[in-house]
Amino acid sequence: MLRWTIILLIVAIVAGILGFGGIAGTAAGIAKILFFVFLVLFVISLIGRITRR
Repeated sequence: MLRWTIILLIVAIVAGILGFGGIAGTAAGIAKILFFVFLVLFVISLIGRITRR
């Protein structure tokens, strides 16, 4: 999931540089959502590991 976030962030940067505002905004929005989903899953994983010990 982190890989998709990075890919969409790169797409957003390239689209922004080339002047495609709509595509850049959409890709950046999706990248943000995926990043936060990844972050929540990471925190849940850490809490799960701590409670198992």
